[in-house]
Amino acid sequence: MWTFTSSVEEYAAVAEPFLLGDPVRNTVPLTVLANLRAGMPVKDPRYGWWTVGGEVRGAVFHTPPFPAGLFAVPVEAVASLVRALDGGLTAFVGPLEVTGEATRLLGEPSRVVSERLFRLGALTVPDVPGRGRLAVPGDLPLLVSWYQAFGDETGMGEGDVVDRVVRRLEGRELFVWEAEQAPVSLAALSPEAGGVCRIGPVYTPPSRRRRGYGAAVTAHASRVALEERCDQVVLFTDLANPTSNAIYRSIGYEPVSDYAHISYD
Repeated sequence: MWTFTSSVEEYAAVAEPFLLGDPVRNTVPLTVLANLRAGMPVKDPRYGWWTVGGEVRGAVFHTPPFPAGLFAVPVEAVASLVRALDGGLTAFVGPLEVTGEATRLLGEPSRVVSERLFRLGALTVPDVPGRGRLAVPGDLPLLVSWYQAFGDETGMGEGDVVDRVVRRLEGRELFVWEAEQAPVSLAALSPEAGGVCRIGPVYTPPSRRRRGYGAAVTAHASRVALEERCDQVVLFTDLANPTSNAIYRSIGYEPVSDYAHISYD
């Protein structure tokens, strides 16, 4: 049975213990929960949990304009979720077996983006000219432009970019790689949730690519995470981009499972 609420406190009390049972695969819902508790603005949210015999067996969240998060939804609960939302599931992301069942019920989507979740094993720091550092308020205009460009390239630029960058700067979540005394690449690091931090997004402007800067800034942020903030580090990659997948593997990231972003017009 699905139960829904707009109260993050009610959702957290019921769903968080279940989500913490697998903090790596549930990195996104746990991070969203941490951000909501920290005051992240959200309009018309919807949170839900699935119970069997009084025991929580699944959880879902939707914080518009972002897609619904089906990361912790079991396959056997998808049909009842689709019925409960009654046409409200127009964009969502989750494990392949879950999104596959949802699209079987809802029909052919208009857009599919395939992703892979990686977890850091032994970190290998690449030998790349420059240095990594924490982003500072003076970087704001550049970082906003990079966030916007990342969203334009990936089609995942929902929400107020300026607000998001400001919040992440204030949370000490953004890192840049500097070469020749100028920032050349960006990596973001989510707050710790369940002992896990997540890298993303990672962005290097086209004129600076193929020089190792993306690998360097990712390795730098990963090392900060392990030394100062969390026990495990994860990230998602776009499976349509073999270059980035190879880069992350080269610095020690290992595949965990596959996911899909699904959109309907």
